[in-house]
Amino acid sequence: MTIRIAARPALPPVLPALLLALVLPLLAGCGFNTIPTQEEQAKAAWSEVLNQYQRRADLIPNLVETVKGYAAHESETLQAVVEARAKATQVTLPADALSNPEAFKAFQEGQAGLTSALSRLLAVVENYPDLKANQNFLALQAQLEGTENRIAVARRDYIEAVRIYNTSLKTLPTMLWAKFWFTDAKPFETFTIPDEKLETPKVDFGKSK
Repeated sequence: MTIRIAARPALPPVLPALLLALVLPLLAGCGFNTIPTQEEQAKAAWSEVLNQYQRRADLIPNLVETVKGYAAHESETLQAVVEARAKATQVTLPADALSNPEAFKAFQEGQAGLTSALSRLLAVVENYPDLKANQNFLALQAQLEGTENRIAVARRDYIEAVRIYNTSLKTLPTMLWAKFWFTDAKPFETFTIPDEKLETPKVDFGKSK
């Protein structure tokens, strides 16, 4: 005697598509897409930070050479800028390492050191009227000032993007997706040195004595 088991009828081809169409809006509505979306936004903001810092680094060689032509004996200040640039450009921080506090700290300190060295260099320039009137220097200074403004904006945008992303990892309902689905999502590091702290004190060349 042969027992035949009736085969379960196959789902119509349209049914899986209909089920998917019903499920996706539910997932989107409960925050399923929030974490990956905000993570990508934070990474994009970081890319802009890197672009602006690289723009500044590219301006520095011409700036140093121009200043050297008028103030060659300011070798210590010029060398400090060159060394700070080298240190800052050696420390790279790709977007996939933004959750590494040690790497982020090293990057931040390198860029802060370069900012300080540039501030000292521009303070020295105040003692050289001919240099300050040089058209090449004026163009470089304008580009540098514009870049510093872009850096400040890029840093601000990154800090805000990270705040939003990190908050999603710690608050309901999105924290549930982070715990059970996006388990590799980690909080990103952000800037801890305020912009005002990046400015060095005014250099005193003995004029006040």
